[in-house]
Amino acid sequence: MSRKLLIVDDEESMVEFLSLLFSDLGYHVETAGSAVEARERFGDVYDLVLCDIMMPDGNGLDLLKELKETNPSTSVIMMTAYTSSKSAIEAMKLGAYDYVSKPFDVEELKVVVEKALEKTLLVEENVYLRRELEQRYTFSNIIGRSPKMQAIFRVIERIAKAPSTVLVHGESGTGKELIARAIHFSSPRAEKRFMSINCGALPEGLLESELFGHERGAFTGAVKDKKGLFQEAEGGTLFLDEIGELTLAMQVKLLRALQEKSVRRVGGNREEPVDVRIIAATNRNLEERVAQDAFREDLYYRINVIPIELPPLRARRDDISLLVSHFLAKYSKELGTESPRISLEAMAALETYDWPGNVRELENLIERILALSEGETISVRDLPSRLLSQRGGPPELIELPAEGLDLEGYLEEIRGQLMQQALERCGGVQTQAAELLGMSFRSFRYYAKKSGAGGSGEAEGDP
Repeated sequence: MSRKLLIVDDEESMVEFLSLLFSDLGYHVETAGSAVEARERFGDVYDLVLCDIMMPDGNGLDLLKELKETNPSTSVIMMTAYTSSKSAIEAMKLGAYDYVSKPFDVEELKVVVEKALEKTLLVEENVYLRRELEQRYTFSNIIGRSPKMQAIFRVIERIAKAPSTVLVHGESGTGKELIARAIHFSSPRAEKRFMSINCGALPEGLLESELFGHERGAFTGAVKDKKGLFQEAEGGTLFLDEIGELTLAMQVKLLRALQEKSVRRVGGNREEPVDVRIIAATNRNLEERVAQDAFREDLYYRINVIPIELPPLRARRDDISLLVSHFLAKYSKELGTESPRISLEAMAALETYDWPGNVRELENLIERILALSEGETISVRDLPSRLLSQRGGPPELIELPAEGLDLEGYLEEIRGQLMQQALERCGGVQTQAAELLGMSFRSFRYYAKKSGAGGSGEAEGDP
């Protein structure tokens, strides 16, 4: 796409020269011969403006100020035949990208313009990526219609605006970082950075440097000062994944940073204040770790201000079909293919499987199936054997009566009897009965209504 330039100068020869120069380079060039004409054009959006400082009907610095107020992302290069350090400094303070003196070297000017446009493009990309992140990680885009996930969404809505520390607990693959990002991008800190680190992935010395930074010469290889993640996330959110893996020594240092709201770099001797919101996550039982003296009790209470418990996928089977549809659409789009259908039998197998790797395991499976599958429908044959073996072998065949039988009616009767037994065993709670039979709550409710089986939807006290 051709970049759009505006040249503002009262010298006709200069305007003509610059217009021809940049038009030949492939830019879309518009011109203004006065301050008044330039102001009339400020309603349009330009990638770059080349503006003379001295004009008969106005000051280029005033134009620069007005342009930056209306279109702050537009790069501006100021031009003048009267070199003045004072005006150059003023132009830079007002937001000019650069300042060139006439007569200028043409090749040098072309380089300055290219660099200014690169900066404009980078700003545009950053804005686009931030919007993409905000849209992707807003909690409303996290998939889940099960009562447990709906309860978590309500918690996120309430706590996003608060600065309180959050502890997300859940099995590996349940989406703990996704929840952390949703909280960040729903909070007043959304415009600032979201930084994350896996506390169990780095040795203690390197982890301390990553979190708090280091001074030059603090250790071999520390050739320059380095900010830590606490400072990089200033004003934003720091996500400490697998916080239960911290050594006791690192727990002391982290607790001090949280209490004092300041950090001291490795090798440094001064405290530097920081303003970050902490969201921690773990798949460990930290209360048990505290009882075993493996995790500091004071740190546990410091991070566990607002706890969020993420259920494993096997506890929210109603969400499996939604997740499958989402991942099918996602990876079909990446592959440039139509999203395939999935057979009822294959979906039943997916809803029955216990998913020890949770949502991450399901996503990886759908991606692999789409990469290898050639048909328009995903069937049981496309599923790995581990999913099918968990369902158990087929029931022992009964002897077919000589007169035959109504197979559909027979199966309906068996299903109704098993559902009734499950309801009786679970005290009439349909969600528990559905889990006992390896069915989604939606399917159970449908067949219960069809067969007239009773029971309540949820147990008392369920979210």
